[in-house]
Formats: sequence, structure tokens, C-alpha cells
Amino acid sequence: MGHDVNGLHHVGHLVRDMDQAMERYRRLGFTVAAPACPVMPATPEGPAEPFGVANAHVQFPRGFVELVAVVDHTGRMPGNARPLPLRVPQEQVPRLRAAIRATAATLTSFLRRFQGVHIMIADTSDIDRVAARLTAGDVGHGGVHDIQRPVETATGTRMEPARYLEISDLHLPPGRVPEGRIGFAENTPLNPSQEPPHADHPNGATALAGCVLCVADTALPEVERRYESYFGPARHGRATRFDRADVTVVAASALTRLLPGEHPAALPAFVGYTVAVRDLAATEELLRGNGVPTVRTGPDELFVPARAALGAAIIFRQDD
Repeated sequence: MGHDVNGLHHVGHLVRDMDQAMERYRRLGFTVAAPACPVMPATPEGPAEPFGVANAHVQFPRGFVELVAVVDHTGRMPGNARPLPLRVPQEQVPRLRAAIRATAATLTSFLRRFQGVHIMIADTSDIDRVAARLTAGDVGHGGVHDIQRPVETATGTRMEPARYLEISDLHLPPGRVPEGRIGFAENTPLNPSQEPPHADHPNGATALAGCVLCVADTALPEVERRYESYFGPARHGRATRFDRADVTVVAASALTRLLPGEHPAALPAFVGYTVAVRDLAATEELLRGNGVPTVRTGPDELFVPARAALGAAIIFRQDD
């Protein structure tokens, strides 16, 4: 069980202000791609209008971090995002607009809880197998969806097919579990010439290497059971580790042993994520030079507290 999971696909960091988020991430030493926002006419003859959410990617050779901001009632594109026209048959427009607005409403509800990481998507090379496994294990999910995702290539942005599913809790709206949105994604393999360029991050980041979920102590056994049904067997220690998905689950009483000084904004919550870096000492020097506070947790790891990173602790780990 869980052999169809290949680590993290991405985590989603919800922010209230895309401009502020991009500036903060650049101070943290990340190269942030230009944000994009879907646009579509509200009527057949009307102008294209922004709606839903805008996002910007921090891309690695394996996985990415997605910065997400909801388009406000004025229709202004956050972060001066570039428009991303959605072209679908006219009869499908109302359904698509409704689906994107529902997603935006869900993300807005997450932001009411706290600004930070609310999305965790695992990578798979066989999403149909994942769907069958979850169904057989009586895990609720919304089925496999086929979408088009924007991919930055050497010749510009192109839309490529991708497939995803989201896990659902019977007591919550579709696509949601208590900690946010969890799911799986399968990307169509690209030719080498179509591969997105992987940014050279000033902080030396090379990969998205994990995320951390904090839960109430009393909820830990149930969450461990849920996550085993999603991602396969766990490894137990001072925190529970699901290696195939690169997810660590920690009880609230033990969080400060893992991330000293950190306190969850709510429970359950994704309290941070990990990136691997080429040279941890060089990363630490850059962060300090940019006035970013850091906390050392060992010879090969440090983190930036959530208060300095828009609600999510960012852990930097020496790439092995």
C-alpha cells in the first residue's frame, strides 16, 4: 500500500497579499515566477475578467511551492499577475466559473483560520491506481479530474494536461479534510525540450523535501490511521513520518521539540515545509544578511519561524 506515491508534488501557501508574499519569498532567497490569474468573459460578448485565484510558483527540479491569493471583489489581479485566458466551449463556461469560484470560497475560508500552508498534494505516476486503492480502502475522494495546467518553458507558457484528485471528509464540503486540501497529482511527462526551466535560487534550494502537520494530541491516533490509508505505512519516532509522501505528523505537545518556539495557529494545521539546499551554511549567511531570523535545530538543519514567513515555518535542510 502506498507504492503509488512518489513524494510531494507541491504545497500551497495561502497569502493575503501576493505582492508582499513575493517580496518576502525573495528575501528568503527564492526565485519566484511571475504570478498568473485566470481570466474569462462573464458573457459571450464581454471582456475577459480576472476571477478565482492568482498563483505564483517557486519551482524546483522535484516539486514546487505555490503561492496563492484570492482575487478580491474588485476583480484586481493580485501581484499584477499576468492574465491566463481559459478557453473552453461556451456551454462549459458557467460550470467552470462556478467550480473556480467554489475553490476561491474554500481558500477564503482557509485564510479566515490563518495565513499559511493549507494545501498538500502528493505526487503519483498512476493516479487511477491511487483512486482505486482509496476507493477499496473506503477513503472518500472526488474522483480523477483532467485539467490543463500552465507550464513555463524556454519558449513561453504553454498549457499541458494534468490529472488530480482530492480526498474528502464525509463531514466537510467536497475536497476538504480538517487540515485543508489533500490530494494527488499526476503530470503528463514532457519532452526534454518542454521541461520547465528550474530556477537557480539564491538560497541554494534544490527540492521540496517535506511538510509538517501538527494535530491535537488526542487526535494523533486517528490522523495516523487516516494518513496510513492515504500514503502507506508510517515510521514512528519523536514524530510520525510518512516517507512515501514526505509528510511528518506531530502532536501539538511535541511541536516545540521539532521546531523550537513554534505554536500552531490552529489545530490541525500544516505548520511548515522543508526544502533541501546545496550548502546550508551559505543559506544561513544569505538569510541573516537579508535580516531574516533563523533557528538552528541541528548541524544539517535550520528554520525560519512562521512569524517571519507569512504563517509557515520554512525548514532548510542540507541536501544529502
